[in-house]
Amino acid sequence: MCRIVFMGTPDFAVPSLQKLVDKGYEIPLVVSQPDKPRGRSKQLVMPEVKALAVACGLAVYQPQTLRSEEAVQRIAGCQPDYLVVAAYGKILPKAVLDIPKKACINVHGSLLPQYRGAAPIQWAVLNGDTVTGVTTMLMGEGLDTGDMLLKKQVRIAENETAAELFDRLADLGADLLLETLEQFDAIIPQQQDEALATYAPMIDRSLCAIDWNASAQVIHNKVRGLAGWPVAQTVLNGKNVKIHAGLLAGTSEQAPGTVIENRKKLVIACGEGSAFEITSLQLEGKKRMPADAFLLGHPLAIGERLG
Repeated sequence: MCRIVFMGTPDFAVPSLQKLVDKGYEIPLVVSQPDKPRGRSKQLVMPEVKALAVACGLAVYQPQTLRSEEAVQRIAGCQPDYLVVAAYGKILPKAVLDIPKKACINVHGSLLPQYRGAAPIQWAVLNGDTVTGVTTMLMGEGLDTGDMLLKKQVRIAENETAAELFDRLADLGADLLLETLEQFDAIIPQQQDEALATYAPMIDRSLCAIDWNASAQVIHNKVRGLAGWPVAQTVLNGKNVKIHAGLLAGTSEQAPGTVIENRKKLVIACGEGSAFEITSLQLEGKKRMPADAFLLGHPLAIGERLG
């Protein structure tokens, strides 16, 4: 069985590492980003990949940079046949890419060359795509620019959130990784078409504000795409409200942002004559709750405006 140095950080990479362990691959080292402070306490928390590696009794290395001689020597000293990378979080320098005897293989959460970059899954949902998938690829010095090995495609359900799709693609990517390793010598790498390349930058809070003048479909995509973090938001009576979930709700002739249904269901008029039902929301300083429970404690009048 070949030797693999695994490089990954967040939960997307966990199924890939777990399945390599389950298959009996020799993993002399797991490389992950350093522990980071989280929450109000700013307590240091280990990345999900490190937590799994520790539980499996694997050696873990968390360099601040891969561009140091120490980092290169630590990885090279493992004499890996492959470097396997899944959402590590940094571009690998050439000195690291040159280490493995056979190849550096990356598991990426899109159908390359679409959505190169940090947030391919969220942007697929934000853009309203109905199809996405995972790609294994040979790693180069650019950002997700290497030759493609294998792909698997899936459909995105109408109400599926980025968080739900994230979990599905993480599992799918792990399966595709095993398939890639097993078939590696027979796979003919395919060059990416640069004319079709798109970029998926990091998600941040600047995307959160809902514009009710947009169509309900666009708003639905935003709510699904930002579910979990950082969460779509609107304003009600001067207070921020997080919109965690919702549904398309037909048509409306009312002004965008207007409450058009307020009994058990909270339905808001949107642009282009459409409507959106808010099913889960969270008022500033309060807990998340279903819309019907929210309306019992915070009744909204027909005609009241959000945003």
